[in-house]
Amino acid sequence: MRWLPEEEPVAVLQIIHGMNEYIRRYDAFAAYMAERGFVVVGEDHLGHGESVPEGGTYGYFCENDPATIIVRDVHRLKKLTQQDYPTLPYLILGHSMGSFILRNYITRYGTGISGAIICGTGTPKKSQLVGGKLLTSILGKLKGDTYVSKLVNEMSTKAYMSGEGMETELDWICSDRAVQEAYAKDPLCSGFTFTVNGYHTLYELAHRMQKKENLAKIPKKLPILIVSGTEDPVGDRGEAPKALYDTLLHLDITKTTLKLYNGARHELLNEKIKETVYYELYNWMEIVLNELQ
Repeated sequence: MRWLPEEEPVAVLQIIHGMNEYIRRYDAFAAYMAERGFVVVGEDHLGHGESVPEGGTYGYFCENDPATIIVRDVHRLKKLTQQDYPTLPYLILGHSMGSFILRNYITRYGTGISGAIICGTGTPKKSQLVGGKLLTSILGKLKGDTYVSKLVNEMSTKAYMSGEGMETELDWICSDRAVQEAYAKDPLCSGFTFTVNGYHTLYELAHRMQKKENLAKIPKKLPILIVSGTEDPVGDRGEAPKALYDTLLHLDITKTTLKLYNGARHELLNEKIKETVYYELYNWMEIVLNELQ
């Protein structure tokens, strides 16, 4: 999927979407960036959106190390895009599960991009990841990789649905009721539950992105912007983004910026303050581009 500017492009922005959604949900933000000279690209992950063939299983990635394959898919799209725009600066934004993918990506391919925006991220505890990977592995062997486990799903998402001000199962996603209702009615979002293969992949991505030897591979001079809402349960209401920010600074990745939006929930790009978020993301990207000149 591509969104093209009418004038001469100034840069490329690749978007990595989250779980239980698809790239077209980013149309408004992508159009906003295209109006400002960016070529915006993105793809539906395996098991999501238009990537699922007829009769296929949503929430199932693939066999044989899907956590590696998903990251490679992102890189494959980057290389294809750069065939058309070989000289343009290249930035990547990853939201939610997409932020997990991006955090893995920059440990392998970070030298090839001009900036990374980590949006709506979290940092699950290692004990949770070990337990989750073990459980999904066992269930996969017993029931098959396409098995949908109510237990695993509740372990992974039930905590997001509790807390002050959370009245419905989707309140944690966004404070805008219209966005919640659209998500609930969209079969490509709420119409499926992750399989044990999907959850195992998610846990593996989260595990790899926290490993010290991988963090050490992030380029020291890579500009990184971390954005999250203070009411986003995925990020432990701001605590996980703060911890990530501190970790990156400790590793001398000094071009790291943290921005927390007071009262905002998980989907910053769909929140009621989205115009402010759009502008501030664009402004950060403009600063990055200016420093390249």
